[in-house]
Amino acid sequence: MAAGSSTVTAAEVFAYADGKIKQAAAELWSGAPVRFGQHTPSVTAYVRRLSVDGRPLYAKVSLLGLSLVSVLRGTAGDWAQVRAAQAAYQGSPGALLEREARGLAILQEAGARACPVAGLHGGVLFTEPVAGPTLADLLAKGPHQAGELMTRAVVELAGLQRPAVARAVDEAAIVERGIGSTFDRKFNGISGPTYLCKAGQVGEVLGTVVLRLRRLRPAPVTGHRPVVHGDLKPDHVVFPEGADGRPVFLDPGLGRGRSQTDPAKLISRTVLGLLASSPDLVTAEATAAGIEGFADALTADLGPDERAEWLRHLVVLWLMDTTNILSTYLTCPPDLLLPEHAGRLITRAATVCTFLEGVTAGLVAGTDPRAVWRLALADVVKAANR
Repeated sequence: MAAGSSTVTAAEVFAYADGKIKQAAAELWSGAPVRFGQHTPSVTAYVRRLSVDGRPLYAKVSLLGLSLVSVLRGTAGDWAQVRAAQAAYQGSPGALLEREARGLAILQEAGARACPVAGLHGGVLFTEPVAGPTLADLLAKGPHQAGELMTRAVVELAGLQRPAVARAVDEAAIVERGIGSTFDRKFNGISGPTYLCKAGQVGEVLGTVVLRLRRLRPAPVTGHRPVVHGDLKPDHVVFPEGADGRPVFLDPGLGRGRSQTDPAKLISRTVLGLLASSPDLVTAEATAAGIEGFADALTADLGPDERAEWLRHLVVLWLMDTTNILSTYLTCPPDLLLPEHAGRLITRAATVCTFLEGVTAGLVAGTDPRAVWRLALADVVKAANR
């Protein structure tokens, strides 16, 4: 994989985070025995399993509200600078993990189920594990359920639109995880080309895709914007009682966004999971049909022109999110352990980029969004079997 030089090492970050976790646990639970478990690979935050006096928990440490990849690439300076800035950041009101903890409580206030917060102290968020298959697990085993399960995940979040809940979200919004804000941060006019040069052989194609997406990006919404989960990935939706039960939501990035925001990220990560798994044709077709049914359910009350415009924005946000995460994987420093599916996607980066190039070409050419949508789903099936 391609990677630039780094002024911060993963070993330094992990040792620091483990120390913070141990200290925070000792202060929260009066010196109860702490036993570390497995580190969960992530490109965003440091996450580790642990037990406190036999109680299983997850601990999360976020450095400056940035992704681990950004920190390791030296975006925030060398390690001494990062540590100094983190000391100030973790104690400041409104730090990222403070808002994430508040977001989990807001989800419950909205009538959704969310993983319980066990504590927040010293820049460390402790949550209780949620046992059961994730949406990603269920889709892998039963792709014919894709449309139903994805629709239920979005419908379960309907309570976020209640006025009191929306006001609470506005006070604790996590704008850092938005698709558009992430895209702008990565591909701005100053550092964007340099960043893409680190993406290896597919950097040139990604550059073309980025230029097209910058042109295609919809203008900011001037009217009402709904509340969104903001980070609705298949791995962030758990079904403790199985496919027939209600989901539990993890790692929210609550904020305001377009109505297509959550569906776009859910589709983007579902498709990437499909491509990473190299499925058979039946699985690929069933998943694509489920995604089409998911969009049909969300647009059932729209007229033809409204639906066309809705689908256009959905596809653009989908492709922006895919570009965001693929570029993160491709520019990840080699000492940061990636999730298993990320490694598989890196080996299929050319296939993903061919898909991105083809769909953006259709949008730039002014093709009817409904046709682009159908062709995109057909291209998903082709890419999965390439």
